[in-house]
Amino acid sequence: MVDLSVDLGFLKLKSPVLAASGTFGYGLEFKPFYDLNALGGFVIKGLYFSPREGNKPPRLVETPCGLINSIGLQGVGVEKFCQEILPQLAQLDTAIIVNVCGEDEDEYARVAEYLNHYEGISAFELNISCPNVREGGRCPAQNPEATYRTVKKVKEVSSVPLITKLSPNVTDIVSVALAAQEAGSQAISLINTILAMAIDIENRRPRLNNIFGGLSGPAIKPVAVRMVFQVARAVSVPVIGMGGIFSAEDALEFIMAGASAVQVGTANFVDPDVCLKIINDLKNWAEQHGVEKISNLVGCVKI
Repeated sequence: MVDLSVDLGFLKLKSPVLAASGTFGYGLEFKPFYDLNALGGFVIKGLYFSPREGNKPPRLVETPCGLINSIGLQGVGVEKFCQEILPQLAQLDTAIIVNVCGEDEDEYARVAEYLNHYEGISAFELNISCPNVREGGRCPAQNPEATYRTVKKVKEVSSVPLITKLSPNVTDIVSVALAAQEAGSQAISLINTILAMAIDIENRRPRLNNIFGGLSGPAIKPVAVRMVFQVARAVSVPVIGMGGIFSAEDALEFIMAGASAVQVGTANFVDPDVCLKIINDLKNWAEQHGVEKISNLVGCVKI
């Protein structure tokens, strides 16, 4: 038997496969289709303190090898989430990770402090890296100092384990990861989407109302694997990798690059069962290759 379990230190997972934020709703949307307890866990849609409508449409553009989204972190806000959604999620036997958002450092802290009083949350994923909210894709994760300040402020008000989600839209991903770790982040997740643009050549206008959006899907996987490799070699906390994972083979690339766990995002839109298939295929691959524990493969790539 293959042991797929993962120990992040602050959180034990049944398997290394998580569903990524923004592609899995609040989890309940998938409940009619399969047993959510089979997942290692999932990350819910980003939460601001108040409800948020997100960006005006059009806000999705399909590309030949991915998807550009400019949803703008639409969400129900913390009050409705805690009153109506979290009680249902708390009944599940899997990791529930809440993606925490904010317009500024104070709102990130306010959201985390509010959620800190409720049971059923396994960890926070601090979303300081979404490129489709502010003009030009600006976000705290593009700067080590801003990253440090935001993580530090959240750690001061919450006891929930903290994962910091980083942006690929930087020249030095390692310095940002080290800043997050120094501020108290217990894990690093990467990468968020790559800032992108598409143009309607007939109308000579951007295809997205927000002009820019975040590119996800298979096109970004090589960039994501490279950044996971760089960060995993530099930090002492666990790394969670994501970006274009559609198969067990994709997931294994991230794990061998140094990721203790992975998140599956855009693939959920193509195949709602993809996370379960990846878990099953990881087990089969490990059995065929004589691997007893999937965690033995973390960072095993030979240089």
